[in-house]
Amino acid sequence: MTLLSVQHLTKHFQIHALGREVRPFEGLSFELKAGEFKLVTGPNGAGKSTLLRCIYRSYLPTSGRAVYHSSLGSIDLACAADVDITLLRRSEIGYVSQFLRPRPRASALELVAEPLLHAGVARPLALEQAATSLQEFGLKPELWEAYPTTFSGGEQQKVNLARALIRPNRLLLLDEPTASLDLAARTALLRRLRELKERGVGLLGIFHHPEDVGSLVDNGIEIQIQEEEVAVGRQA
Repeated sequence: MTLLSVQHLTKHFQIHALGREVRPFEGLSFELKAGEFKLVTGPNGAGKSTLLRCIYRSYLPTSGRAVYHSSLGSIDLACAADVDITLLRRSEIGYVSQFLRPRPRASALELVAEPLLHAGVARPLALEQAATSLQEFGLKPELWEAYPTTFSGGEQQKVNLARALIRPNRLLLLDEPTASLDLAARTALLRRLRELKERGVGLLGIFHHPEDVGSLVDNGIEIQIQEEEVAVGRQA
């Protein structure tokens, strides 16, 4: 079953201060099926992360379509209303980056439990599952009640993964999630991604070390750097 159909997706950025228009990718088309893992590859600056952000709708695409077949029907993520995007993020589409931006004075355990609480899971069970997820990724129990704002980059990334993967999604976007992880945490991530793939979750990911997930990848999407930058008029 096709989960996501991307058709002629294009993203341009206008750098007004420089009077330039940058075009990371143009006319990109592909399909992602349920339970399929596509690896996004290409040189630095080609627009790999931009692609994921367009699908997650952190960025608004310049043109094209990204039709997601949700449990409630098909919706074009490229032009969907913000309220619909918010609903899908809470229920079906997950995004994992290499950065955690935690709220101040929120413990690691609370942050990881939040997606379950938003889904209506009772607080005691949500906290229990959050503890299990943090343990799986190797965060020391003495840190569970501490604030992630005080953590190292690797510790923050473990919290980030535990939070993002605690509640299964139908579509999961992965933007360099292993950048700060030790071997044990990367192994735990691989195990978790294999479980999600077997359950039919569609995976679209960027990995600095593709060999970390080589056994899970079905095929790939290669993005090349666009040669041309277009000059745009500057305002006086």
